[in-house]
Amino acid sequence: MKSIKVALAGAGAFGTKHLDAIRLIDGVDVVSVVGRELAKTKEIAARYGIGHVTDDLADSLALPEVDAVILCTPTQMHAAQAIACLKAGKHVQVEIPLADSLADAVAHLQMQTGKVAMVGHTRRFNPSHQWLHEKIVAREFALQQMDVQTYFFRRTNVNALGQPRSWTDHLLWHHAAHTVDLFAYQTRGDITVANAVQGPIHPVLGIAMDMSIQLKSSTGAICTLSLSFNNDGPLGTFFRYIGDTATYIARYDDLCNGKDEPIDVSEVAVSTNGIELQDREFFAAIRDGREPNASVAQVLPCYRTLDQLERQLARQAT
Repeated sequence: MKSIKVALAGAGAFGTKHLDAIRLIDGVDVVSVVGRELAKTKEIAARYGIGHVTDDLADSLALPEVDAVILCTPTQMHAAQAIACLKAGKHVQVEIPLADSLADAVAHLQMQTGKVAMVGHTRRFNPSHQWLHEKIVAREFALQQMDVQTYFFRRTNVNALGQPRSWTDHLLWHHAAHTVDLFAYQTRGDITVANAVQGPIHPVLGIAMDMSIQLKSSTGAICTLSLSFNNDGPLGTFFRYIGDTATYIARYDDLCNGKDEPIDVSEVAVSTNGIELQDREFFAAIRDGREPNASVAQVLPCYRTLDQLERQLARQAT
């Protein structure tokens, strides 16, 4: 089996999660790493045994041995970098979100090149959500309501490791994207209603620190999503699935019922790590020459809904 050679751009908190995941996948080698701070990037490259280090994605794209690129760079760079990867003849996986605006151009270019273009909508791959998806597809569980809390304590511009960021995160285009896409994926319907309100704009960061979103699917199911960067308490995203036969609570890769009793999801896939499963799907799609789950084309409806919500919030502000 020919090894898939990968370049990883953005060796920060999330990039290293991909590097750890790829170590567990046979037939895949990271041969190049791109980082804004070259000294730190060289340290990471040495830790993972990566030979090529650069602060310019174009250098990695020029390497003929590179087959695919994983982008873990700032949100505002995602769409342009994905387009650059496809134009260079590379398969690409873009960490969520695909963009901070509509990104139809990426989908059009993917169709022209025939390369695999996938977005890191990890919730599709977490064993907890996969277990529920199988129940829904088998008609053993009908989702009536999804109640979601996405909470962080991030009043300064730092990443998940508490390190300063060179860019600003966004509740709508990043964190809401997970739930908007997952809700459509789990209901297997179209989002027909989408409403949003937001709290005050942070005077330094220039973003809303609190937001509430309501969604309705063509199946009749509803979703309520609460998001905050102000929450000084339990952090992360927690999904409550309320259905016709049961209630479930998903916390990343873990799942329990409505009484907080754990459910074994270890048999759902070859791993219980959502990032690893996401990466496995990307590389399997490259080998099989097929469209991956969470392809750019599949997640575009999510970004159209986010665009609709952004325009709605802009009207409220005037």
